[in-house]
Amino acid sequence: MTHKLVSVIIPCFNAEIWIEEAIQSCLNQTYSNIEIVVIDDGSTDKSLDVIKKYKDEIVWETGFNKGANHARNRGLALSQGEFIQLLDADDFLLPEKIERQIKLLEETGADVIYGDVYYQTHLSNSEVKLSPVDLIGATGFHEDYLETVLSYGCMPCQAYLIRKSAINCEEGWDENLKAGQNRDFILSILIDSAIVLYQPGYYSVYRKNHSNKTITSNKTLLAYYFGLVSMKAEKKLNVRKKSSKKYLRAIANSYLIRANRDRKQITSLCYIWLVFMFLISHIKLSFLREV
Repeated sequence: MTHKLVSVIIPCFNAEIWIEEAIQSCLNQTYSNIEIVVIDDGSTDKSLDVIKKYKDEIVWETGFNKGANHARNRGLALSQGEFIQLLDADDFLLPEKIERQIKLLEETGADVIYGDVYYQTHLSNSEVKLSPVDLIGATGFHEDYLETVLSYGCMPCQAYLIRKSAINCEEGWDENLKAGQNRDFILSILIDSAIVLYQPGYYSVYRKNHSNKTITSNKTLLAYYFGLVSMKAEKKLNVRKKSSKKYLRAIANSYLIRANRDRKQITSLCYIWLVFMFLISHIKLSFLREV
């Protein structure tokens, strides 16, 4: 099996409770040639103290708080690996994650592998529960993964292992986005024609229902940025001359799917905007001529 270097990029902001488990989950991988790049985004808790405990085993850097996407871009710039593993500081990998996915990447020549993810839910009585991530429309195998991500969204970031050559490092993560960053990043890679494969199996864990997930609890913010990412994807498809009725229909449906799914949890204004964008997209669809 290949022994090429894999870089795990971990942005960290005020994750002192979780960051050690995230780092340790990388050190415990059954694949040994791993570089762990941790970027502390100006934490005000004791995250940096935890990170420094691993200073001889990781690449790390700290600076002013500039947001998770800035930290991810800095990690990408520092990374030396041929493959990139994404991981948030409050989540973790299971031991065989990288070994299994890099094997399939090398066997097939694909650019991106994604697998299944567990939710780890923290209940009010302090109990912890594991359950499969089941995102409607986005989970499992899909024949055209770009169409899927345009319509429904993507898996949590740790589901993916990515060949670095498939990433436009000058673009990286959009630092203007406050939500929807991972979907935007994955869409950028897909629109640039990355070959994507699905590998069944649960090899990583996404934590739910704890204080560090405050942004993901704001459904209006999530829905708004989901819409902005869809608009951005449409523009990029046009620039790359890859716009088609299939993809425009997927974008149109994405607005309506989000509006209906979150109707009771978002503001009326946000709901109206999503429906309006759905109607506008369908009008565009009626005028689109495919060559």
